[in-house]
Order: sequence, then structure tokens, then C-alpha cells
Amino acid sequence: MSSSVETRTPRRTEPAEKPQRRLQPRTVLKIVLLALVALIFVSPLIFMIVTSFKTRSDATAIPPSWIPNPFSLDAYKEILAPGTNTPVLRWFANSMLAAIIHSALVVVTASLAAYPLARMNFRGKKIVFAVIVATLLVPPVILVIPNYLLVSELGWLNSLIAIIVPTAASAFGVFFMRQFFISLPDDLEEAARIDGANRFQMFTRIILPLAKPAMATLALLAFLGNWNDFLWPVYVLFTPEVQTLPPGLSTLQSANAVRYDLLMAGAVIASLPVLALFVFLQRFIIEGVSRSGVKG
Repeated sequence: MSSSVETRTPRRTEPAEKPQRRLQPRTVLKIVLLALVALIFVSPLIFMIVTSFKTRSDATAIPPSWIPNPFSLDAYKEILAPGTNTPVLRWFANSMLAAIIHSALVVVTASLAAYPLARMNFRGKKIVFAVIVATLLVPPVILVIPNYLLVSELGWLNSLIAIIVPTAASAFGVFFMRQFFISLPDDLEEAARIDGANRFQMFTRIILPLAKPAMATLALLAFLGNWNDFLWPVYVLFTPEVQTLPPGLSTLQSANAVRYDLLMAGAVIASLPVLALFVFLQRFIIEGVSRSGVKG
């Protein structure tokens, strides 16, 4: 009696297709609302850029149009022309130099002041920190006259030093960096102390490299504050050669009250560094802000 052995090959199972996720009506509604809100906030920026490429007559046309007709670079050629009474390029360079040096000083002073308040124990530490935070409640306009007298005594009037140094010691910067330093684990310094590192080495080789997101965020905020400052430069800068961009553009506005193409071109030039810095430092800003509020 012979028996036949049947060999069965296992069936090849097809991978199950993943069900396609469909957007819920509520999700679609949220996306549409967020897109509309974003469009509302971005539309002034778009209109500013569009107007800067219009001719003088097209910029004042009623009703205004969203498309330049014709497309023109006359506003930029006129505003950037050498030998004019409104040296925009010189103002731009002055603002850039002052804002970069100012933001660097803010980061250095804030980091040096925040480290002992966050990582060291000494008598009166909480009182010192409370006094620094309390200065945030003082309106900046109150300090205009004392700072002016101090700058005048130092002989800094009508120079870029007058808009760089007086606000380089930032109470907000100290608070911001302290919050970030507190969020770092203590084991890092303990391991460095076992290896024989001193306080300065722990600060420069361990804490500061980890604090790059916070320092980048603080540098951007300090840059924006100095770049957009209007009131203080008006008081301490007198000649067009040392003027910065915000008060300079106000002079441009008063001299060309109906030249909206020139005004928008100047505004575009003033906005470019801010937009470029935000795009470049966006990742550091998100990380720095998220970690700076972990511990109090």
C-alpha cells in the first residue's frame, strides 16, 4: 500500500494595505482658519514688498493693486543712490554694527551673571536675583534722562557707543539665561569636578556649549531690540553719518510724505536682516525657549 506525500507550499500573504487616513471635517476647518489667520498677518508684509516695486504714481493709485504695473526698481535705485541727503546704506551699516556688538555684549554679561545665580550657592543669592528681576518692572523711558547724563559725561554723544553700551547689561537676559542654566543636570558638573575641573572650566567647557540654543535666542532678542530702537538714538545721535536706520527712515518719511514707494523700499531693507536671522536661528529659538522654562 503506497502512500503519496503531498507537499504544500505555504501561501504568500500579501501585506495588508494601510487604511488611508481621511481628514476629519473639524481638522479641515482648523487648517482653513489657521491659513486665513496666517494670511491676515502676512498680508501687510506682502503689500509692503509689492509697493516697494511700484512706480511713484502706481504706489498712490486708488484703489491700490496687489500687482505692480509696471514692475519698477526706481524706489531702490533712488533710495540707495550715493550722495543723497538720506544715506540709507550708511544707516543700515550703523544699525548692523551696533546691533551685532550690542547682542554680543548682552549674551556675555547675561551668561556671566546668570551662571552663579543658577549653579552656585552664596549668601544673598535670592535677594540679588529678586532685585534684578524687579528692574524689569521699571519702564525704560524713565532711564532716558539718567542714561543721557551718563553718556554725556563719558563723551559718547553722537557715537555708536552711546547706543551699544548703556543697555548691554540686560535684566531679562540674566533671567532668561538663569532659567536655562537651572534646567541642566547637576551630574555634568559633578563629573567635571571629579576630573579636576575648576569653576571657570566647567562654565566655559560644559555649560556654555550646552547653552547655545539659549544664547542664540537671547542674541536674536537683543539684536531685534537694538535694531528697532527709535527713541534712544534720536536723543544721542545727531548727524546723518552716525544715524541708525529707524530714526533715519523717519527722516525719509518726513522728507517724502507721499513717496510710498520709497518708504516701503526702506522698510523692506530694514526687515531683511530680521527675517534672515529668524530663518537661520529658528531651530535654536524653539529649543531655547522650550528649555528655559523647565525649572524655576
